[in-house]
Amino acid sequence: MKKLYRSVKQSLIEKSRKTPLHAALLRSTLRYSLLLLFLQPAFAQKKNDPKKEEWIKLFNGKDLSGWDIKIAGEDLNSNYKNTFRAENGMLRIMYDQYKTFDNKYGHIYYKEPFSYYILKFDYRFLGDQVPGGASWNVRNSGVMIHSQSAQSLTKNQDFPISLEIQTLGGLGKGGVRHTANLCTPGTIVEMGSKVIPAHCIDSKSKTYDGDQWVSITAVVLGDSIIHHIIEGDTVLTYEKPKIGGGYISPQNGFASGHVDNADYWLKLDNTPLKEGYIALQSESHAIDFRNVEVLNLKGCMVPGALNYKSYYRVADNSKCKYKK
Repeated sequence: MKKLYRSVKQSLIEKSRKTPLHAALLRSTLRYSLLLLFLQPAFAQKKNDPKKEEWIKLFNGKDLSGWDIKIAGEDLNSNYKNTFRAENGMLRIMYDQYKTFDNKYGHIYYKEPFSYYILKFDYRFLGDQVPGGASWNVRNSGVMIHSQSAQSLTKNQDFPISLEIQTLGGLGKGGVRHTANLCTPGTIVEMGSKVIPAHCIDSKSKTYDGDQWVSITAVVLGDSIIHHIIEGDTVLTYEKPKIGGGYISPQNGFASGHVDNADYWLKLDNTPLKEGYIALQSESHAIDFRNVEVLNLKGCMVPGALNYKSYYRVADNSKCKYKK
């Protein structure tokens, strides 16, 4: 482009010496050539950087588009008493329009499932629990991963079949209350090659009192291994997630969670849990979420493709894009 510009410029300079018309043409053409020179990067095809991480923002900070709501006893996408809100760049779960909680357990689900990925989010609890919430739900909420879809829940179902990254806040009494624990509604996992029958498994995190922000990262590798991380430290690791173990336990079956299609899930007992949806939980205590992002680790693994990434862990080469 620069050589072309110099060539045109020299040719027109020679011609401009002959007539005023040529001089006017020179000025016009030089302006056009300069415009092309500066616009050239905009027309050039953006070069792929295989190492550059492309995080997906699940929440746009403005509204709830891209998410589905399911609250126990309510129809799909009925946002009972404005529980889920987009305010001030946060996805908020609020109860200021409730008189009592009335077992309105709910979740808001991102529209797209994932299998191999890194999830990160910040959360903070606010104020006091809404009246009617269970004592164990004080400063208690969660983020579900590998979850069934919002559309597949039965109407009165309390919790989706999923793995729950349990988010807890300290109670300000000097006691230990870990966060980024694991709870397993309708699922079961292994640790150290042993099946863990407990419904909730404690992490080794610190206790976070008050209304402070806490940042959690989860590395989710399909049905192989999952890590919960806080402040750069891995606070919990588990393996081989599956459907099974009853709903809360073998003694507390699916009926206890108002799951109306228990036979369907019982037939899937011991099925590896390879992928699913991400959902934020409403469990009777107000909570804010922000910076909810995913780094997909599954995609095009063909070097030279326009969307090849060196950090992908699993190939999905059907998504590869090439130069036309």
